[in-house]
Amino acid sequence: MIANGPEAPFALARYRDGEEVRLGLVAGNRIRPLDEEDLGAADLNGFLAAGDWDRLERLVDADGPWRPLAEVTLTAPVEPRHVLQAGANYRTHVIQLIMAGIAKADRDVPRDELRARAEAAMDARAASGRAIIFLGLPGVVVGDDEPLVLPDYSDEHDWELELAAVVGREAFRVSPEDALAHVAGYTIVNDITTRDRVFPGGAGEIGADWFRSKNAPGFLPTGPFLVPARFLDPSDARVVLELNGEVMQDATTAELIYDVAAIISDASQTTRLFPGDLILTGSPAGNGQHWGRFLKDGDVMTGRITMLGEQVVRCVAETRS
Repeated sequence: MIANGPEAPFALARYRDGEEVRLGLVAGNRIRPLDEEDLGAADLNGFLAAGDWDRLERLVDADGPWRPLAEVTLTAPVEPRHVLQAGANYRTHVIQLIMAGIAKADRDVPRDELRARAEAAMDARAASGRAIIFLGLPGVVVGDDEPLVLPDYSDEHDWELELAAVVGREAFRVSPEDALAHVAGYTIVNDITTRDRVFPGGAGEIGADWFRSKNAPGFLPTGPFLVPARFLDPSDARVVLELNGEVMQDATTAELIYDVAAIISDASQTTRLFPGDLILTGSPAGNGQHWGRFLKDGDVMTGRITMLGEQVVRCVAETRS
């Protein structure tokens, strides 16, 4: 159970109420249910499309059916139609990846030259003006109330903590200058990846297999809170992941090659983004592949992002009957 809400003055969450999932308003260590009258909309995504956060803010200090946050079981705070994921989007992370690739092909290259070549390649990609964007399956989105089941077909399941933007007003072919006006809020996502399925044997130069490497059940732990966009500066948010209490990732979004506005604008040139859609912004350096250590049965990942609270994911090995 989660005892405290995010650092933001208030946020949205979804929680289990018997067999149903209800939408709630979180303020501090309290939560209250929200109905259509409270939202001014029929459901969560309808509310995000309208973006009237002021009506919820007025409820923060109002009497009502508040209860301790620790008494409820939270689940994923969003119901996206689309999940778009930006890859290789943190400067230090990308440099590490490129250096490793060059060194694998030629072990005699001096480290200073490796870094210089990696930085030049990274800068060239950044100058192209196009982020690497691929798709995840909405059905993979879960709350951290569910354990992460590690499929038994691999021992290389990896973590990637990310800041995720949640779309408010529909966006189609929007400019970078207007893109943030289409963001309703932000949440935490851990984009789990099976490394040995990214580049399957025999694929040659065909490309990466993002479907098989990223879309096992529960591979997108999300939330537990959806924080209004007004409370977070997406250009300077700290992203920290601990594995069993040891810090593995620690960076800020100031390192992003393509910022939130650029990713949303770029994606919207191709497809419509709908209320509730998740836009992942990439993960910083420090994943398991870098450390030479992948997820195992019993591992506990704790992710924190500025203003968004804490996400705890517990790993269990797959068992087949």
